[in-house]
Amino acid sequence: MSILSIQSSVAYGHVGNSAAVFPLQRLGVEVWPVHTVHFSNHTGYGEWRGPLMPADDVRAVIQGVEERGAFPAVDAVLSGYQGGEEIGDVILDAVARVKAANPDAIYACDPVMGNAKSGCFVHPAIPVLLRERVVPAADLITPNQFELGFLTGTEPRSIEDTLESVELARAMGPSTVLVTSVERPDAAEDTIEMMAVTGDGAWIVQTPRLPMKANGSGDVTAALFTAHLLETGDPGVALGRTASSVFDLLQTTLESGERELQLVQSQQALAEPRMQFEVTRLR
Repeated sequence: MSILSIQSSVAYGHVGNSAAVFPLQRLGVEVWPVHTVHFSNHTGYGEWRGPLMPADDVRAVIQGVEERGAFPAVDAVLSGYQGGEEIGDVILDAVARVKAANPDAIYACDPVMGNAKSGCFVHPAIPVLLRERVVPAADLITPNQFELGFLTGTEPRSIEDTLESVELARAMGPSTVLVTSVERPDAAEDTIEMMAVTGDGAWIVQTPRLPMKANGSGDVTAALFTAHLLETGDPGVALGRTASSVFDLLQTTLESGERELQLVQSQQALAEPRMQFEVTRLR
Protein backbone atom coordinates (compact mmCIF):
# COMPACT_ATOMS: atom_id res chain seq x y z
CA MET A 1 0.00 0.00 0.00
CA SER A 2 1.27 3.48 -0.88
CA ILE A 3 -0.08 6.81 0.38
CA LEU A 4 0.78 10.31 -0.82
CA SER A 5 0.41 12.45 2.30
CA ILE A 6 0.21 16.21 1.74
CA GLN A 7 0.31 17.88 5.15
CA SER A 8 2.20 20.17 7.48
CA SER A 9 5.42 19.10 9.16
CA VAL A 10 7.21 20.01 12.39
CA ALA A 11 10.73 19.26 13.60
CA TYR A 12 9.75 19.02 17.28
CA GLY A 13 6.65 17.05 18.19
CA HIS A 14 3.99 15.33 16.16
CA VAL A 15 1.32 16.99 14.02
CA GLY A 16 0.49 16.69 10.33
CA ASN A 17 2.94 14.49 8.47
CA SER A 18 5.07 14.37 11.60
CA ALA A 19 2.15 12.56 13.26
CA ALA A 20 0.86 10.51 10.33
CA VAL A 21 3.94 9.10 8.61
CA PHE A 22 5.46 6.97 11.38
CA PRO A 23 2.22 5.17 12.35
CA LEU A 24 1.57 4.38 8.69
CA GLN A 25 5.09 3.05 8.26
CA ARG A 26 4.66 0.83 11.34
CA LEU A 27 1.62 -0.63 9.57
CA GLY A 28 3.82 -1.43 6.58
CA VAL A 29 2.51 1.38 4.40
CA GLU A 30 4.84 3.11 1.93
CA VAL A 31 4.33 6.84 2.61
CA TRP A 32 5.45 9.70 0.41
CA PRO A 33 5.18 12.86 2.56
CA VAL A 34 4.84 16.25 0.92
CA HIS A 35 5.14 19.10 3.42
CA THR A 36 3.02 22.24 3.19
CA VAL A 37 4.92 23.91 6.05
CA HIS A 38 8.04 23.00 7.96
CA PHE A 39 7.84 24.60 11.37
CA SER A 40 9.97 24.13 14.45
CA ASN A 41 6.88 23.07 16.42
CA HIS A 42 3.09 23.24 16.19
CA THR A 43 1.44 26.62 16.56
CA GLY A 44 -0.29 25.67 19.82
CA TYR A 45 2.84 26.79 21.65
CA GLY A 46 2.17 30.37 20.54
CA GLU A 47 5.63 30.73 19.02
CA TRP A 48 7.26 28.86 16.17
CA ARG A 49 9.84 29.29 13.45
CA GLY A 50 10.24 27.98 9.93
CA PRO A 51 8.77 28.35 6.46
CA LEU A 52 5.28 28.14 5.07
CA MET A 53 5.86 26.43 1.74
CA PRO A 54 4.75 28.43 -1.31
CA ALA A 55 2.06 26.61 -3.24
CA ASP A 56 4.29 26.44 -6.32
CA ASP A 57 6.99 24.66 -4.30
CA VAL A 58 4.49 22.11 -3.01
CA ARG A 59 3.24 21.60 -6.55
CA ALA A 60 6.82 21.12 -7.78
CA VAL A 61 7.51 18.39 -5.22
CA ILE A 62 4.34 16.55 -6.22
CA GLN A 63 5.23 16.94 -9.89
CA GLY A 64 8.64 15.43 -9.21
CA VAL A 65 7.02 12.39 -7.62
CA GLU A 66 4.72 12.10 -10.63
CA GLU A 67 7.69 12.27 -12.98
CA ARG A 68 9.19 9.25 -11.27
CA GLY A 69 6.18 7.29 -12.54
CA ALA A 70 4.86 6.76 -9.02
CA PHE A 71 1.23 7.83 -9.35
CA PRO A 72 -0.15 4.50 -10.65
CA ALA A 73 1.03 2.91 -7.38
CA VAL A 74 -0.70 5.46 -5.11
CA ASP A 75 -3.63 3.90 -3.22
CA ALA A 76 -4.65 7.08 -1.41
CA VAL A 77 -3.96 10.78 -1.24
CA LEU A 78 -4.19 11.96 2.37
CA SER A 79 -4.54 15.61 3.39
CA GLY A 80 -5.08 17.44 6.66
CA TYR A 81 -4.96 21.11 7.62
CA GLN A 82 -5.07 23.31 4.52
CA GLY A 83 -3.46 26.66 5.23
CA GLY A 84 -4.82 28.51 2.22
CA GLU A 85 -6.82 28.32 -0.96
CA GLU A 86 -3.70 27.94 -3.12
CA ILE A 87 -2.63 24.82 -1.23
CA GLY A 88 -6.17 23.50 -1.64
CA ASP A 89 -5.83 23.93 -5.39
CA VAL A 90 -2.53 22.02 -5.36
CA ILE A 91 -4.06 19.14 -3.39
CA LEU A 92 -7.10 18.90 -5.64
CA ASP A 93 -4.88 18.90 -8.71
CA ALA A 94 -2.75 16.13 -7.19
CA VAL A 95 -5.87 14.07 -6.46
CA ALA A 96 -7.05 14.44 -10.05
CA ARG A 97 -3.65 13.41 -11.41
CA VAL A 98 -3.37 10.40 -9.10
CA LYS A 99 -6.88 9.23 -9.99
CA ALA A 100 -6.11 9.61 -13.69
CA ALA A 101 -3.12 7.30 -13.18
CA ASN A 102 -4.96 4.92 -10.83
CA PRO A 103 -8.78 5.10 -10.92
CA ASP A 104 -8.97 2.91 -7.81
CA ALA A 105 -7.09 5.43 -5.68
CA ILE A 106 -9.06 7.33 -3.03
CA TYR A 107 -8.79 10.81 -1.58
CA ALA A 108 -8.92 10.85 2.23
CA CYS A 109 -9.46 14.35 3.62
CA ASP A 110 -9.35 15.46 7.23
CA PRO A 111 -11.35 18.73 6.99
CA VAL A 112 -9.56 20.55 9.79
CA MET A 113 -11.50 23.63 10.91
CA GLY A 114 -11.82 23.60 14.69
CA ASN A 115 -13.51 21.89 17.60
CA ALA A 116 -16.39 22.35 20.00
CA LYS A 117 -14.24 24.01 22.69
CA SER A 118 -12.18 26.35 20.53
CA GLY A 119 -14.64 26.99 17.72
CA CYS A 120 -13.41 27.54 14.18
CA PHE A 121 -9.71 28.45 14.22
CA VAL A 122 -8.85 28.59 10.51
CA HIS A 123 -8.99 31.47 8.03
CA PRO A 124 -12.62 32.23 7.06
CA ALA A 125 -11.92 31.16 3.47
CA ILE A 126 -10.96 27.62 4.49
CA PRO A 127 -14.41 26.31 5.54
CA VAL A 128 -15.84 27.62 2.26
CA LEU A 129 -13.03 25.93 0.32
CA LEU A 130 -13.59 22.65 2.16
CA ARG A 131 -17.36 22.71 1.84
CA GLU A 132 -17.60 23.79 -1.79
CA ARG A 133 -14.57 22.18 -3.45
CA VAL A 134 -12.54 19.82 -1.29
CA VAL A 135 -15.14 17.63 0.43
CA PRO A 136 -17.04 17.02 -2.84
CA ALA A 137 -13.78 15.64 -4.32
CA ALA A 138 -13.09 13.34 -1.35
CA ASP A 139 -13.95 9.66 -1.00
CA LEU A 140 -13.34 9.60 2.76
CA ILE A 141 -13.58 12.48 5.24
CA THR A 142 -12.69 12.39 8.93
CA PRO A 143 -14.31 15.40 10.65
CA ASN A 144 -14.91 15.72 14.35
CA GLN A 145 -18.52 16.32 15.36
CA PHE A 146 -18.08 20.11 15.32
CA GLU A 147 -16.56 20.06 11.83
CA LEU A 148 -19.31 17.75 10.61
CA GLY A 149 -21.89 20.29 11.80
CA PHE A 150 -19.97 23.16 10.23
CA LEU A 151 -19.78 21.38 6.87
CA THR A 152 -23.48 20.51 6.81
CA GLY A 153 -25.00 23.53 8.55
CA THR A 154 -26.29 21.36 11.39
CA GLU A 155 -25.70 20.96 15.14
CA PRO A 156 -25.54 17.21 15.75
CA ARG A 157 -25.89 16.10 19.35
CA SER A 158 -27.58 12.72 19.50
CA ILE A 159 -26.57 9.62 17.57
CA GLU A 160 -29.59 10.16 15.32
CA ASP A 161 -28.60 13.80 14.71
CA THR A 162 -25.06 12.75 13.87
CA LEU A 163 -26.23 10.07 11.45
CA GLU A 164 -28.46 12.61 9.70
CA SER A 165 -25.57 15.07 9.44
CA VAL A 166 -23.32 12.34 8.10
CA GLU A 167 -25.81 11.56 5.34
CA LEU A 168 -25.85 15.25 4.39
CA ALA A 169 -22.05 15.11 4.22
CA ARG A 170 -22.13 11.93 2.14
CA ALA A 171 -24.55 13.62 -0.25
CA MET A 172 -21.80 16.21 -0.88
CA GLY A 173 -19.54 13.53 -2.40
CA PRO A 174 -17.65 11.31 0.07
CA SER A 175 -18.84 7.71 0.30
CA THR A 176 -17.30 7.18 3.76
CA VAL A 177 -17.36 9.43 6.82
CA LEU A 178 -15.46 8.87 10.06
CA VAL A 179 -16.70 11.15 12.85
CA THR A 180 -13.70 11.23 15.14
CA SER A 181 -15.40 12.56 18.27
CA VAL A 182 -19.08 11.94 18.90
CA GLU A 183 -20.26 13.67 22.06
CA ARG A 184 -23.88 13.23 23.14
CA PRO A 185 -25.71 14.15 26.36
CA ASP A 186 -26.98 10.62 27.01
CA ALA A 187 -23.61 8.88 26.74
CA ALA A 188 -22.03 7.25 29.78
CA GLU A 189 -20.02 9.68 31.90
CA ASP A 190 -16.38 10.21 30.91
CA THR A 191 -16.71 8.44 27.58
CA ILE A 192 -16.31 9.53 23.96
CA GLU A 193 -17.24 7.78 20.73
CA MET A 194 -16.18 7.47 17.12
CA MET A 195 -18.57 6.64 14.29
CA ALA A 196 -17.92 5.28 10.80
CA VAL A 197 -20.60 5.43 8.11
CA THR A 198 -20.70 4.12 4.55
CA GLY A 199 -23.47 3.26 2.13
CA ASP A 200 -23.44 -0.27 3.59
CA GLY A 201 -23.90 0.60 7.24
CA ALA A 202 -22.90 2.58 10.32
CA TRP A 203 -20.69 1.55 13.25
CA ILE A 204 -19.83 3.19 16.59
CA VAL A 205 -17.20 2.53 19.24
CA GLN A 206 -17.01 3.98 22.75
CA THR A 207 -13.83 4.53 24.76
CA PRO A 208 -13.02 6.22 28.06
CA ARG A 209 -12.45 9.95 27.77
CA LEU A 210 -8.95 10.85 28.90
CA PRO A 211 -8.39 14.22 30.66
CA MET A 212 -6.06 15.71 28.08
CA LYS A 213 -5.73 17.63 24.83
CA ALA A 214 -3.28 16.16 22.35
CA ASN A 215 -2.25 18.07 19.25
CA GLY A 216 -1.86 15.71 16.31
CA SER A 217 -4.19 12.98 17.56
CA GLY A 218 -6.67 13.76 14.77
CA ASP A 219 -3.88 13.42 12.20
CA VAL A 220 -2.96 9.99 13.58
CA THR A 221 -6.63 8.96 13.61
CA ALA A 222 -7.20 9.93 9.97
CA ALA A 223 -4.05 8.16 8.83
CA LEU A 224 -4.75 4.93 10.72
CA PHE A 225 -8.38 4.70 9.64
CA THR A 226 -7.44 5.31 6.01
CA ALA A 227 -4.83 2.54 6.08
CA HIS A 228 -7.01 0.02 7.92
CA LEU A 229 -9.97 0.70 5.62
CA LEU A 230 -7.81 0.25 2.53
CA GLU A 231 -6.36 -2.97 3.91
CA THR A 232 -9.55 -4.62 5.14
CA GLY A 233 -12.38 -2.98 3.21
CA ASP A 234 -14.34 -3.31 6.47
CA PRO A 235 -15.31 0.00 8.17
CA GLY A 236 -16.16 -1.74 11.45
CA VAL A 237 -12.77 -3.43 11.70
CA ALA A 238 -11.00 -0.23 10.65
CA LEU A 239 -12.92 1.68 13.34
CA GLY A 240 -12.05 -0.84 16.05
CA ARG A 241 -8.38 -0.92 15.15
CA THR A 242 -8.15 2.86 14.99
CA ALA A 243 -9.92 3.42 18.32
CA SER A 244 -7.71 0.83 20.01
CA SER A 245 -4.44 2.32 18.79
CA VAL A 246 -5.39 5.95 19.37
CA PHE A 247 -6.61 5.27 22.91
CA ASP A 248 -3.40 3.46 23.83
CA LEU A 249 -1.34 6.25 22.27
CA LEU A 250 -3.21 8.89 24.26
CA GLN A 251 -3.02 6.91 27.48
CA THR A 252 0.74 6.44 27.08
CA THR A 253 1.10 10.16 26.38
CA LEU A 254 -0.97 11.07 29.43
CA GLU A 255 1.03 8.77 31.70
CA SER A 256 4.31 10.19 30.38
CA GLY A 257 3.44 13.72 31.49
CA GLU A 258 4.72 15.00 28.15
CA ARG A 259 2.82 17.46 25.97
CA GLU A 260 3.70 15.80 22.66
CA LEU A 261 2.27 12.49 21.46
CA GLN A 262 4.45 9.56 22.47
CA LEU A 263 4.41 7.91 19.06
CA VAL A 264 7.66 5.99 19.32
CA GLN A 265 6.82 4.68 22.79
CA SER A 266 3.39 3.56 21.51
CA GLN A 267 4.54 1.95 18.29
CA GLN A 268 3.49 -1.58 19.24
CA ALA A 269 -0.06 -0.41 19.93
CA LEU A 270 -0.06 1.28 16.52
CA ALA A 271 1.26 -1.76 14.68
CA GLU A 272 -0.79 -4.36 16.56
CA PRO A 273 -4.04 -2.89 17.97
CA ARG A 274 -5.36 -4.72 21.06
CA MET A 275 -8.99 -4.42 19.88
CA GLN A 276 -10.10 -3.86 23.49
CA PHE A 277 -13.27 -1.90 22.62
CA GLU A 278 -16.49 -3.31 21.22
CA VAL A 279 -17.67 -1.95 17.88
CA THR A 280 -21.46 -1.79 17.60
CA ARG A 281 -23.32 -1.77 14.31
CA LEU A 282 -25.98 0.92 14.25
CA ARG A 283 -27.59 -0.09 10.97
